[in-house]
Amino acid sequence: MVLKPTEFSYDVASNGKIGAGQYVDLRFASGGEVIDSIMVMNGQRVAKGQILATLNRFRLENAVGTAHNALERTRLDLADALIGQGYDPEKPTAIPDEVMRLARLRSGVAQSEVQLREAERALAEATLRAPFDGTVANLFQKEGNQPDGAQPLCRVISSAGMEVVFPILESELPLIKVGDAVEVMPYSSDRTYSGRVKSINPIVDNDGMVKVCATVSGGVGLYDGMNVRVIVKRQIEETLVIPKSAVVLRSGGRKVVFTHENGHAVWNYVTTSLENMDEYIITEGLKPGQEVIITGNINLAHESPVQVIDN
Repeated sequence: MVLKPTEFSYDVASNGKIGAGQYVDLRFASGGEVIDSIMVMNGQRVAKGQILATLNRFRLENAVGTAHNALERTRLDLADALIGQGYDPEKPTAIPDEVMRLARLRSGVAQSEVQLREAERALAEATLRAPFDGTVANLFQKEGNQPDGAQPLCRVISSAGMEVVFPILESELPLIKVGDAVEVMPYSSDRTYSGRVKSINPIVDNDGMVKVCATVSGGVGLYDGMNVRVIVKRQIEETLVIPKSAVVLRSGGRKVVFTHENGHAVWNYVTTSLENMDEYIITEGLKPGQEVIITGNINLAHESPVQVIDN
C-alpha cells in the first residue's frame, strides 16, 4: 500500500450503567387520606397528564365546601362593613383602595380566600398525574393504605431518552471530546444503541478515572440501572495509518515495517501511538508516499529482493 495521510478510527472501550435522562419521583402532598385507586402498574407506558392514582376525596371535598361557606359569610361581613361606611359593595371601583384593604382584613375575606385556595389545592393534589410521557417504575404501595411518607408512590421515567455514565482512564481523556459518537451494548441482549458524548466530569478520582456521560438514542429496551459495554468512536483526521499486518516485531520488541524500494524490502524502525483492532498510527519512521509491504513480510530481511504480485 502507498502510505498517505488518512482518517483513523480510535475506539475507547469501557463499562457503564444506564440511567434515565429525566425522571420524577411522585408522591401525594396531602397526608392522612388513604389511597383510593391505583390505575397503573410497573413497566406501564403513560402519557403526560394521565391519572396514576387518587386518594380518598371525601374529607378533602368537605374541606373545600366548608372553605366556600366561610368565604361567603365573610363576604357578607365585608358588604355590611362597606355599607356602614357609606360605600356600595356592588361598585368596588368607587371604593378607595385603602378602605377596601382594611375592610377585607377586618371582615376576614382575605384569610378565607387563602384557606379556600389551600383546600382546593389539597383536593387537586389528591390526584397524581404523569408529568410527562414515560414509564412507571418503583410502584410498590397498595390501594386502601395510607401513602408511606418515607418513599414516593412511584417513579416516572421519561421516554425522551436515556443516558449512560462510564469511566475512562485519565490518559485517555485527551482522546475524547463532547459530541463523539458512542456505541452502547447491553450485556442482556445483542442489540447495539448509538449515542453521543454529552459531558465529561472535570474530576479525576483516586483510581485515575474520569466520569463521562453520553446520551443514548432510541432507548426502548434499556432500563434504568442496566449494565452495558460502551465504545467511544473518535475520528482522527490526516494521520499516517498502517494495518497491523504490516508491523513485524524483531529482537528487543522493536517494531519494524518493510517498505518496497526498487525491487527490495527496506527495513524501517517505526514508532506507533494509538491503535484500534486493525490499525496503528505511525508517528516516526515512515513518510507519505512510501510503499509499505503489508503481507508476506514475516520472513523478510533488510534489502531482500521482492516481487509485488497483483491479486
